[in-house]
Amino acid sequence: MDIPGGSGTFPAFMKPLSPVAVAFREVRHFAPDDCLHVESLAVRGEEYAWTIPAHRHEGLHQFMWVERGTANVWLDQVPHTLQGPAALMLAPGCVHAFEFEPACAGLQVTAPTERLQRALAASPSLVAQLMPSLLLQGEDFATGASTAGRALFGALHGEFERSAAGRSDALQAHLVLLATWFLRQAAGTAPEGSRTALRDTLVQRYRSLLEVHLRKHRPLGFYAGELGVTPDHLSRACRAVAGLSALDLQHERLLLESRRLLAYTQGAVADVAHELGFDDPAYFSRFFARRAGLSPQAFRAALAGGTAQPP
Repeated sequence: MDIPGGSGTFPAFMKPLSPVAVAFREVRHFAPDDCLHVESLAVRGEEYAWTIPAHRHEGLHQFMWVERGTANVWLDQVPHTLQGPAALMLAPGCVHAFEFEPACAGLQVTAPTERLQRALAASPSLVAQLMPSLLLQGEDFATGASTAGRALFGALHGEFERSAAGRSDALQAHLVLLATWFLRQAAGTAPEGSRTALRDTLVQRYRSLLEVHLRKHRPLGFYAGELGVTPDHLSRACRAVAGLSALDLQHERLLLESRRLLAYTQGAVADVAHELGFDDPAYFSRFFARRAGLSPQAFRAALAGGTAQPP
């Protein structure tokens, strides 16, 4: 299922709201030619006393399998509890933190999002579904699905530990199977042959492109060209599906990322503007105030005073 909300309280290590961005090289231990990384939950669990502080991955997807035990997870500050068997797909940019039971057992797979998107390029409707984080457990598993998930994670781990011929190609094939399993579990198996489904898929593909090019401030014509439609057609589809024009969807996504950085990092507003591709911090402040109804500084003050909620 998509992850819309949860319940619980924030742990102390989430309260500073200062997650670090973790690069691919920092979640790997060896074999720089690998196209992904696999490790047991115990590797990081033992290193961090089973409490992983708030952080985020730019351009990385993470897939987690909890075989047994309990893990508390905070996704953009929304708390959830994973009770094995459970599976989690973390989309890029999602701020997350974990508290594991020491007896928790499972696996974690990390892969560059761009590589995953290329591998699924023949199925654009699947690529479009990669961006929301997904959590699967209990009733979210269809009959036999947890067994299939366990087998997929296990097979990928087994290939990762070997040094057989064609290892990189085999790892990528296993990754595609794993990602497809997640997306099938989340979306079911309903056919997408209708005009409505095609329109929805176009908007999903647009959202997926926004994740890749958001900080480059591409014009609408660029996205329409990449999708093989006119800008007007793209905007009509976005209004029909999301109630917003294509440009408004782009601005809303940029606003969300702005609010995340203002809430979860301690950099100056000018640093946030630069991170998001704005050359002029004053223009960024005007953009934020126009979309959010208050300035970046006022938003941070509202967060500190408890009158605003972090995204």
